[in-house]
Amino acid sequence: MERTWKKRGGVLLALVFSFATSVNAQSEGGLSGKVSLEETGVPLHGANILIVELNRSLLSKDDGSYTFDQVPAGRYQVIGHLDSFFAEVTHIVDVLPGKITIRDFTLGLHDLRHEITVTASEKEESTFESFQSVESYGAHVLTESIAVSLGETLGDQVGTGIAKRSFGPGSSRPIIRGFDGDRVLVLEDGIRTGTLSSQSGDHGELINVAQLERLEIVKGPGTLLYSGSAMGGTVNAVSRHHALHQHAHQGFRGFFSGSGGTTNSLRGGSAGFEYGHERWMFWTQGGGVRAGDYHSPAGEIFNSRSRIGNGGGGFGWFGDKIFFSVDSRYHNGLSGVPFVQEIHGGEGHDEEDIERVALDSRRQIYRFDWGFNNLGSTIKNFLLKLSYTDWEHSELEFFADAVPEVGTNFENNQFVFRGTFEQEKKGPLSGRFGFWGIDRGYDVVGEEALSPPVDQSGIAVFALQEVDFEQIKFQFGGRLERQRYHPAFSERGQADHGRTVAVVNRTFTGVSGAVGVHAGLWPGSALVANYAHSHRAPALEELYNFGPHVGNLAFEIGDPTLRAESGDGLDVSLRNQQGRVRGDINLFYYNFNNFIFPFATGAEKDGLRVIVFTQRNARFQGAEANAFLDVRRDFCLNLGVDFVDAQETNTNTSLPRIPPLRGRIGFDYNRRHFSFSPELILALQQHQTFTGETRTPGYSVVNLKGSYTYAQQHLAHQLSVNVFNLGNRLYHNHSSFIKDLAPEIGRGLRVTYMVRFY
Repeated sequence: MERTWKKRGGVLLALVFSFATSVNAQSEGGLSGKVSLEETGVPLHGANILIVELNRSLLSKDDGSYTFDQVPAGRYQVIGHLDSFFAEVTHIVDVLPGKITIRDFTLGLHDLRHEITVTASEKEESTFESFQSVESYGAHVLTESIAVSLGETLGDQVGTGIAKRSFGPGSSRPIIRGFDGDRVLVLEDGIRTGTLSSQSGDHGELINVAQLERLEIVKGPGTLLYSGSAMGGTVNAVSRHHALHQHAHQGFRGFFSGSGGTTNSLRGGSAGFEYGHERWMFWTQGGGVRAGDYHSPAGEIFNSRSRIGNGGGGFGWFGDKIFFSVDSRYHNGLSGVPFVQEIHGGEGHDEEDIERVALDSRRQIYRFDWGFNNLGSTIKNFLLKLSYTDWEHSELEFFADAVPEVGTNFENNQFVFRGTFEQEKKGPLSGRFGFWGIDRGYDVVGEEALSPPVDQSGIAVFALQEVDFEQIKFQFGGRLERQRYHPAFSERGQADHGRTVAVVNRTFTGVSGAVGVHAGLWPGSALVANYAHSHRAPALEELYNFGPHVGNLAFEIGDPTLRAESGDGLDVSLRNQQGRVRGDINLFYYNFNNFIFPFATGAEKDGLRVIVFTQRNARFQGAEANAFLDVRRDFCLNLGVDFVDAQETNTNTSLPRIPPLRGRIGFDYNRRHFSFSPELILALQQHQTFTGETRTPGYSVVNLKGSYTYAQQHLAHQLSVNVFNLGNRLYHNHSSFIKDLAPEIGRGLRVTYMVRFY
């Protein structure tokens, strides 16, 4: 009798299991298709196809085909990617239960309709779907803009709100919506670079844009995944596709490039390779760019020369459940600082003896990434990033009768860890949360030893959640962050100002948060609105600096009693990506309490204006707009405009180095392998100036860009020609520290050739 019941029970369990499997199969479908090259129609193998919401990806086969099985029925964003040379393509796909959905991907070379970002929400998505306002530049675009610094590469992107701060080309750094310094966070593969570029106008980043997979700029204070202090935004230099996507590929991939140009004798070359074997991957890359003194319409700008070089490599293992990678890189650079020798004295020498000053920088990076995939029903993935950066920066003074001497030496060592948990999607809810920490040792010796050695530590927890109802989406998140500064000694005399200031330990704890809505209006359009509250601890230099700082043309006086900054921001964006008229309009307004800025006292010391870091209320407001009008299938008219108005509201005084109102008129002509893109850039006079700051006249500049690209199934060539300042116009950059002395570069030609194999 007992055996009979066991048999019946077994049969019943089998029937239940069979029924559940049948129901589950009926609620699932499949996704299949082929990947081909737009220009020739040939199939592309090894292309990565990603279902964003499920974080499932696979590579296309030799005939370009791909197939996903057991895909839950629903609507998904699916992205096709092969190599950074090609434009990534995104499709919205409806997977029906019990059916195979067919969706082919055609990857082209000049597709302007789809840009991809991985920085905004730390997942791959189109910039159209992103809650934040994002600019994303792939390798194809960056090849046309090879330069010796990030600022020089991004400074002419009118319509984006991105300008450049400058103390010469080698130190040029991006300004976003009028924000500079510590309020603009520069990352490399999602981890801060560890340099000192935010501290001083003559400090730069050692990033070679010729080797990047992609360069992404996320604007506004809502970047809670990375920092609470980056109110202006985040710049992320993505070095390799696999630095952010944990999967392997088989065989070789790589690139070679070479560049040359006039007006500054630009020349450079880079190369990179990846090799995948089963689950292992190995990679290496290196190269350099150098430029001589550049010529403006008013003549040569002495000591504006610069160079950067780098090399490195690593390996990784990517399993179904566990993966890890190890990477090591070395960067070095040498850049001149124009006109500093006129006000920069060396100990034991008269100022007239100094011929020039240059900055010699070195950065070593060691990185380890480790993670898990498909952990369970609640936590899907986990990724831990560990990074150690050793940065050294020496200011060299060149004399006529001697070898260069080190005037000041900076050392900045940082260890950063970051862990992120990705949640399994539950109905409309998805998201990620994690932790972050930093341990930093800062030391400076020499003439510009403005602060004592300082140990800085920080810890944060963060979360970003998204509720997706297809036509309308909501995003909300928060970040709790604690920063601690520990100076090496407790006080320093300031007899020149009749006081002694206590250099005390400081600890700051605060919360940043954001909430946003992304609503579809008509097919291909969306209205996006975000509110963010930011908390920013004072930067090290704002607390402890005291003394002459030639890099900022100021005698700086920090305030160890500064309070934390807080701000509230509102961003509204209207986007359209379909039809003959495409584009976006972004409006922003930020209001700050205890905004920290360098207040000019009107006094001078050592030939430098005296500034005191002080706190007032401030507000930033502005707009950015881009429009693309398809006159014909191969001819597109481009229009862009941006402006920002930033003031300290206690006295209605304009803040320093705010870019003027700018506009752009141009067009793109794309015919098979050929692309031609002339543009006219216009800027109005900047008359809203800070105390002691001079007005900057308006200007108009004509640039011409053209490229010829030939792609095959496994190989692609690109020849780019860039003619800049065609009319040899004399003009000045209002955001430059030396704008009254150094006009911008004159007429010139830049040529770049790149070959990629995949």
